[in-house]
Amino acid sequence: MYANGGLIQLLAKKIYQWSRTGSDQRCTLSLFAAMGNSCSNNLGIPPAKGPNAVGCSDFMMDHTVEGTFFRLYYPCVESDNAEKPDWIPCKGYFYGLADFMKINRGLSEKIFNYLFGSFKIPAALNGSYKQNGKYPVVIFSHGLGAFRTLYSAICTELASQGFIVASVEHRDESASATYFYHQKPQEPEKDEASPPKPNPEAPENLVEEWMYYRSLKPGESEFPLRNKQVKQRADECIKALDTLIQINSGKNMENVLQTEFDWTTLVNSMDLCRIAVMGHSFGGATVVEALCKDVNFKCGIALDAWMFPLDEEIYVRVKQPIFFINSEKFQWAGNISRMRKLDSSSTSMQRKMITIKGTVHQSFPDFTFLTGNWIGKILNLKGEIDPQVGIDLCNRASLAFLQRHLGLDKDFNQWDHLIEGKDHNLIPGTNVTEIS
Repeated sequence: MYANGGLIQLLAKKIYQWSRTGSDQRCTLSLFAAMGNSCSNNLGIPPAKGPNAVGCSDFMMDHTVEGTFFRLYYPCVESDNAEKPDWIPCKGYFYGLADFMKINRGLSEKIFNYLFGSFKIPAALNGSYKQNGKYPVVIFSHGLGAFRTLYSAICTELASQGFIVASVEHRDESASATYFYHQKPQEPEKDEASPPKPNPEAPENLVEEWMYYRSLKPGESEFPLRNKQVKQRADECIKALDTLIQINSGKNMENVLQTEFDWTTLVNSMDLCRIAVMGHSFGGATVVEALCKDVNFKCGIALDAWMFPLDEEIYVRVKQPIFFINSEKFQWAGNISRMRKLDSSSTSMQRKMITIKGTVHQSFPDFTFLTGNWIGKILNLKGEIDPQVGIDLCNRASLAFLQRHLGLDKDFNQWDHLIEGKDHNLIPGTNVTEIS
């Protein structure tokens, strides 16, 4: 998510330094934060535009680190008084963002909480599932330093248009933060008449354990770590899909989190012939890896993909259609060259690439909607394009691509021209001068 994010880290450190040097500087910090969220009543994650209300719920199968953890977005029954979930679920994620940016936890929690703590995801928490035939499925993979909730503008839009979307939280130490559980130590049995052992999966018998982003060690080569991670990430996407397949079949799947959502309502709700994988940055590389590993994924959409983690030999093994949607300011010739290798490995016209003018790498996560223009551009969270225009282009082009390659009976083909880059805010292919 935060590739080339040194500017963010530098500015955050400056804020921290200011806060430690006296009252005048603390006033400056307050002013800085206020400028960043000036007109904050106009900030927020935009509501989805599709015909369906959107619900969401978290699912964790197997309490250990080897389990699967995702947020599910789905069409839901509309409700006027539905509770909306916090965008940042809890304090542990603020700590994770601080660690990822290498700044002090105590102060950064206050900054992040001030800037982002009040925002909600525009979806009904544990809303009742809307029965309306079978919905296609999308598995979403987050970027480096992100976690499952940070791409809700994309995920809620897909759900509103009639998709079931599982946003995976990766446990390869590339997320800024995630958590799982371990069992509490058992009390020694006093005699044979002791009561039966408690269920080890019950919440009262589990202890929360946090996993934070792992930085490179001094002198460590980056490729072996990232390559190992992208393989695990793809496996976690496949595991999330396998979990949904089991839920769809009616198998009783224990949700460790014991949310209020009735998961049995999803039985026979998914069109398992129409499955796609989607992701941003490191998640874009995960898309390619997952397509290679599992033919259940019929196509993939890679948002500003970071191709570095992938093995060279993978390009000739990917057979499914892929759509690269890039920002104008992030890509470089070597990365584009890797994307083009997927073109040369395919004899059909299944691989597409467009670039959205005026966008930056962070135009895809929700941060772009949650900061004012001044701080958003300083932190490289906003580009020159209106964030709503940028995300609409991304979402509509994605929907058109999904209809084309999943064989959907929808009207998303009204946006087919976007797949070809035919819009005044789009560039067909790339703006990068490519290596000949």
